[in-house]
Amino acid sequence: MSNLLIAVVALVAIGLALWRLLAPFDGVTVSQATVGERTPATVYRPAGEGAAPTVLIAHGFAGSQQLMQPFALTLARNGYIAVTFDFLGHGEHPLPLTGDITRVEGATRSLLDQMADVARFARGLPRSDGRLGLLGHSMASDIIVRFAQQTPEPIVGTVAVSMFAPTVSAETPENLLVIVGGLEPQALLNAAKRAVALKPGVEEPSPGEIYGSFSDGSARGWRIADGVEHIGVLYSQESLTAARDWLNRSFGRKSRAGAVVWGPWILLLVLAAAAFARPAFTLLPAVREAPTGAGIGWRRAWPVVVIPAVATPLVLWLLPTNFLPLLVGDYLAAHFGLYGLLTALALWYVGRGRDIAAPTPPLPWARFALAAAAVAAYAILAVGVPIDRFFISFWPIPERLPLIAALFAGTLPFFLADEWLTRGPQHARGAYPATKAAFLVSLMAAAGLDLEQLFFLFIIVPVMVLFFVVFGLFSRWSYKATGHPAVAGVANALIFAWAIAVTFPMVQQ
Repeated sequence: MSNLLIAVVALVAIGLALWRLLAPFDGVTVSQATVGERTPATVYRPAGEGAAPTVLIAHGFAGSQQLMQPFALTLARNGYIAVTFDFLGHGEHPLPLTGDITRVEGATRSLLDQMADVARFARGLPRSDGRLGLLGHSMASDIIVRFAQQTPEPIVGTVAVSMFAPTVSAETPENLLVIVGGLEPQALLNAAKRAVALKPGVEEPSPGEIYGSFSDGSARGWRIADGVEHIGVLYSQESLTAARDWLNRSFGRKSRAGAVVWGPWILLLVLAAAAFARPAFTLLPAVREAPTGAGIGWRRAWPVVVIPAVATPLVLWLLPTNFLPLLVGDYLAAHFGLYGLLTALALWYVGRGRDIAAPTPPLPWARFALAAAAVAAYAILAVGVPIDRFFISFWPIPERLPLIAALFAGTLPFFLADEWLTRGPQHARGAYPATKAAFLVSLMAAAGLDLEQLFFLFIIVPVMVLFFVVFGLFSRWSYKATGHPAVAGVANALIFAWAIAVTFPMVQQ
């Protein structure tokens, strides 16, 4: 009865979330396009027949155009033509990002050239009145600022979210608003304030105040979206409303359609799909009659938890990890792989091989493979498809399939060793969340040792926490049904490899 109740509640929650997520599309026409050299783009057109200004919307590092849908829908519902696209190497763009990412004449130039192509496409769209505004997040904030400063065509208004843009001057870009999340690093808050303080006579600009005039392009301001971090700022009602109002004043328009606030509904959809796994996983075939696993208490488990967390970032700090054409993703593969090997070695040492010896009787491989495949398929379809539709690109293009295979070789040792450590009779209470917390601390330590190359690891921690929670529940429920920790070990290794391979940008230097 409890499983039936969970299934019913989960289905109702899924229906409610989908209804709220799809409702903003009413009155908006959405079409797909390919621009220039195979750039995937999406055009959001408002209802009506009159001409409208166009806003070009750009995502940040390791993002995709799906991530910017709340801005696109909010602006389209307010009478703008909104255009989103995938940068080179990101999302579903099949071509890698080329050039040195640390040099302006490297990757930055490639992204500026790509934006010029998309801007020409946007200006020439049917019903476009030829006027163009820009909105960009994080990495794209630098690109849109540079583009607005360099393009000979006028840019009416620019909105930079989570901005770092060293080229901002007192005069350019025109009509600039900077939005930053209240929980973002202090450096981004300082950058937002500094962009406004560049104006002559403005020493201590207040958030929410407007300095200068929209009519001559000198308007400048900054806003703080309270209580949100680097990703949450894209889903904040404050961010969306501020962008709408700023562009309305830049273009001399009046519209008051509400902001498209998706964040809570995306979270509800993912959590409801995850909850439905509990009754669904009762159908998994049993792999072991008696649950198996290391089953060791904290007295022996604590060094197995601590040693890999400390050793992995230190060892990898000394070794090259740029072995895949996947920025940051190759380091994550190495971190997962080494961490898993060290965990397995520590497990063997504390048990002298007894706790991780091959179980007897022999493993029923057909049932094991069926169970692992079912768990992975459920995660990819029930959780991955909603993520791809409403949050960020999750469905791999053919160019990313070899990367999934390579990353799976790294994630598999970690999840197999971790599942074995945290399952079994008399296992250490709380070991499962403790090992995930130790892994995240280890990742942050690695980022601290190499801030220039690995800073983005700090930013993805909230997403990693969500993944560990959701797929940790999958692990618990599949272990209860199958009795073998390796079922979730294989499934979660594939899921994480998949997520990393489709998220981080493909590069060619």
